[in-house]
Amino acid sequence: MSERVVKDKYDRPILSLRITLTNRCNVNCIYCHHDGMRSSENEMTPDEIHKICQIAKRIGVRKIRLSGGEPLIRKDIVEIISKINSVGFNDISITTNGILLEKYAKDLKEAGLDRVNVSLDTLNPETYEFITKKDYLEAAKRGILKSVEVGLYPVKINMVIMKDINEHEIKDMFNFCKDNDMVLQLIELIESENCDDDKFSKEYHYKLDMVEERLADIADDVKEREFMQGRKKYYINGGEIEVVKPVDNSKFCANCTRLRVTPDGKIKPCLLRNDNLVDIITDIRNNESDEKLEEIFLKGIDKREPFNTD
Repeated sequence: MSERVVKDKYDRPILSLRITLTNRCNVNCIYCHHDGMRSSENEMTPDEIHKICQIAKRIGVRKIRLSGGEPLIRKDIVEIISKINSVGFNDISITTNGILLEKYAKDLKEAGLDRVNVSLDTLNPETYEFITKKDYLEAAKRGILKSVEVGLYPVKINMVIMKDINEHEIKDMFNFCKDNDMVLQLIELIESENCDDDKFSKEYHYKLDMVEERLADIADDVKEREFMQGRKKYYINGGEIEVVKPVDNSKFCANCTRLRVTPDGKIKPCLLRNDNLVDIITDIRNNESDEKLEEIFLKGIDKREPFNTD
């Protein structure tokens, strides 16, 4: 019997769910959009997250990604992973800044976490402190290496590229990743109205087109990921680089298979929009049936429409 697959009205299958566990964070990155909230008020409990994952599984979701804020700030993070793992997904991953990974990596792996993405934009201590406003680079690096050690494979490093800040560090970061059997993901800076200075993203936005051209010239092999926004993977001297371009990229929307849930339990149909959220937590807390909760999920899917189709 084949697995159920729900598609939106643009024929995009819903295969992945990204749950933002918290908007709290232990750094203050200059480009972060915060999603407008920094408190722990109304964050979902482990049982509520478990219920959402059960309903997601009913409609064909196969992968779960957890993010923040900084998800490892939640003291119940191992319990959350364990409960999600009990549902039976193909893949459970987490995006983190890595600062607390040295402490949690082993327990997370044992609880059922498959892999991690770590946000690390620089290997330079001064640049790291400029970007994050904190002096945690060595802690982050220890956490990354601990993740490799315990088998959270593949570890992926998310590097947001910013003009005149870290674009010259791509080669060094690639070598760091290659030497430790990790994948480097280069991410184009997204404009954010919540930055300290509204002109920040415009001033530091660095288009990755020329980087991709250079990678294509030197790569031993190039592959395109199915469903993942047509994202290309470049294999170079035993290392691997992916390029993520959500800005002015019609494939980012056309191939999107992901639904999102906010920390306070609202279904978020689109990464780049906050005006079409669908409340599901109220019905969970009212002990509504799984059938009713599935209807709410389907309502969220029905609100999905491409943000960028140019």
